[in-house]
Amino acid sequence: MPVPILKQGEILIASMQSNLNDQDLMQLKDEIAAKIGRFKSRGVVLDVSILDVLDSFATRTLRSIAETARLRGAETVIVGIQPDVAIAMVQLGLTLDGILTALDFEEGLDLLLASIEGSRQGGR
Repeated sequence: MPVPILKQGEILIASMQSNLNDQDLMQLKDEIAAKIGRFKSRGVVLDVSILDVLDSFATRTLRSIAETARLRGAETVIVGIQPDVAIAMVQLGLTLDGILTALDFEEGLDLLLASIEGSRQGGR
């Protein structure tokens, strides 16, 4: 099931509507990378609040999305990781080191906008 990717100003928002298979995750990565360039996006919000599991492939793909976005000039924040999912990730040794995370969309957007603003000021 494709993930809708919305554009809000300089931000792309991808909100997962159901658990995704490996092919869907790879398609999401490709679409985000392309849309960052097309829209000159500075940030990406990945909302995973609907997901009840993040296996090693999904975690690697989320890291890959964030790294690809960074190389294309955009910051990424992952929002909505459920408590049980976070606990399972820790138990399995799965990490999102170096990637911004937040409890919910609003907090994630604030964090992302602050990071983008900091990058702009640091680049001047």
